[in-house]
Amino acid sequence: MSKYDRLAAYLREQDREQVPMTFAEIERVVGTKLPSSQKHQAWWSNSTSNNVMTRVWLDAGYRTEQVDTAARKVVFRRIAGASVHRGMADVAREFTHTANTGEKKLGRHSLIGCMKGTFTIEPGYDLTSPMFTEEEWAQIEKEMEEDWDQIEQGMNNQGKK
Repeated sequence: MSKYDRLAAYLREQDREQVPMTFAEIERVVGTKLPSSQKHQAWWSNSTSNNVMTRVWLDAGYRTEQVDTAARKVVFRRIAGASVHRGMADVAREFTHTANTGEKKLGRHSLIGCMKGTFTIEPGYDLTSPMFTEEEWAQIEKEMEEDWDQIEQGMNNQGKK
């Protein structure tokens, strides 16, 4: 979880094309001071390799523009055609409440989104990478064979009694 995730949530809540903010407002939203590198224009660029916070505002569907580091102000502009990523819990949906009347009601079922935010995947983590190396697998298999041999020996010794 990034310390800047609150900024993403804040930007996603906005219904405006432009969200002007001072650096102090951003710090209040995220709950921490911006790094000293925020004084440099390049820190506010929209390059994904720039810094962690860049990925946050881009993923929220915004780009920075009109960055004024001297006045400590920036404007976040919604990216044209960007879809706002919302979870199922954020959208009112029709569901059937069968316990009472079976009628359809507009709302959200209490279980939809109940685990939202309980875990995060760190940026850059490759979910497709193998969990163990070949050497680690070989060691695991060796230990399993040893364990199985001990179990078989115990079973054979029991049968001889």
